[in-house]
Amino acid sequence: MRGELEQAPADRPLLIMMNHSSWWDGLLVYHMIRSESQRHHYMMMDERQMKRYAFFRRIGAFSVNKENVRETAASLHYAADLMRSGGAVWLFPQGDIFHLESRPLQFQTGIGYLLERCRDAVVLPVSLYYTMGLHQKASASFSIGRMIEADWSALGRKEATLLLERRLEQQLGEHRLAVIASADGERDGFRHLLATGRSVNETFDRMKGRTAKWKSFFGR
Repeated sequence: MRGELEQAPADRPLLIMMNHSSWWDGLLVYHMIRSESQRHHYMMMDERQMKRYAFFRRIGAFSVNKENVRETAASLHYAADLMRSGGAVWLFPQGDIFHLESRPLQFQTGIGYLLERCRDAVVLPVSLYYTMGLHQKASASFSIGRMIEADWSALGRKEATLLLERRLEQQLGEHRLAVIASADGERDGFRHLLATGRSVNETFDRMKGRTAKWKSFFGR
């Protein structure tokens, strides 16, 4: 990851927006906040997915029924209450999982609706990017941008949504270029969050090295 989660003043409501391209997104966020933040964190999750994977409730997820306008509004009011009580609420404003390279990012208006009801909120943009390289498993990296402050009530729901949509899309594009530019997998400004085991190619190379040593020892 690069950047800092603890940017917003403790007395300001905090809304964290992130792109959504994988089922793993929420679990990776959970691993990050365990070591990088002192706040209580909550995440809005589609009700259908919550019913299938109820364990997400144990790590701060709460449901939203997007098919019912009244229930959606109730979930957004609940999110605003969590923010006012000092919690950080994570929102995937795209509203569903989309391909990582899908452009433009298209936000649903729920984020603007939420900011109308929590007008002193600070918004923190977070991008998550996956890539495949020399290793067996994908590499995932977080980039945390600078917090966004605005007069949300004056801006209005639609304009706020468009502003945040553009900001996250720009950040995700910069994040993508940083990943592409790193030929050896080490990215400037990023620090490791989770250690990983050896991948298949690393295990194979290690076995070859040991075999070569034994052959040398026995003179073969």
